[in-house]
Amino acid sequence: MRRRVDWLWFVLIGLVAGFLSGLFGVGGGILMVPLLTMLAKFDQKKAAGTSLGAIVPISIAGVVSYALHGDVALVVALILCIGSIVGAQLGSHLLHRLPKRAVQWAFIVFIVAVIVSMFFVIPSRDADIHLDALSVIGLIVLGLFVGVLSGILGIGGGAVIVPMLILLFGASDLVAKGTSLAVMIPTAISGTIGNARRRNVDLAAAITVGVSACVTTSLGAVLAGAIDPMVGNILFACFLVFIAVQMTVRTIRGR
Repeated sequence: MRRRVDWLWFVLIGLVAGFLSGLFGVGGGILMVPLLTMLAKFDQKKAAGTSLGAIVPISIAGVVSYALHGDVALVVALILCIGSIVGAQLGSHLLHRLPKRAVQWAFIVFIVAVIVSMFFVIPSRDADIHLDALSVIGLIVLGLFVGVLSGILGIGGGAVIVPMLILLFGASDLVAKGTSLAVMIPTAISGTIGNARRRNVDLAAAITVGVSACVTTSLGAVLAGAIDPMVGNILFACFLVFIAVQMTVRTIRGR
């Protein structure tokens, strides 16, 4: 029987993850997984599966918050989904064929490069993504890249999609975040169905975390729109530093 304190942890984790999701346009799994293992005593697989399940309502709430202000590029999200779905299958196939530690170190180097580059590009709130043949191909490639990383490393795509849409495709920071959340919805649903079949998800905990997160997701989205784009870049860079440090620790420990 689950303790009352466990439910309190689920609510707290959801509130924090929801705020960060709305602020940065990410699913929040990079935070939820370690918190579920430390506070709720989940094993790594159950924590990852439960986190992915919680991302479904979190992403939906975030997309609605951004869409109300016209900050979701649905066509771009659809193109990214096409690439990420194929990439996830490819990543799963490569999971046991590529040295995971080498991929982890390459991802860490990539994140560090993104952090540095974000201080040289200040996104315009009026910028739009112009779709042509070249940009469509680029978005599919980005989706493939995100999907492969997800399949190999089990990470969400927000930390990659948001900065790449800003740096490579000229999106505003708000459109990049709203579009990133839209991409996560089908990905999280598909992954949760698979995890449920393998009993790697605690649905009750996922629903509690996800519903709790919906309370604060809109607050994060409102703050994202209220702050200066450069300040948003700095905050997102700090978030990426957290991801890089966490990934480095996990890589050194051989996880």
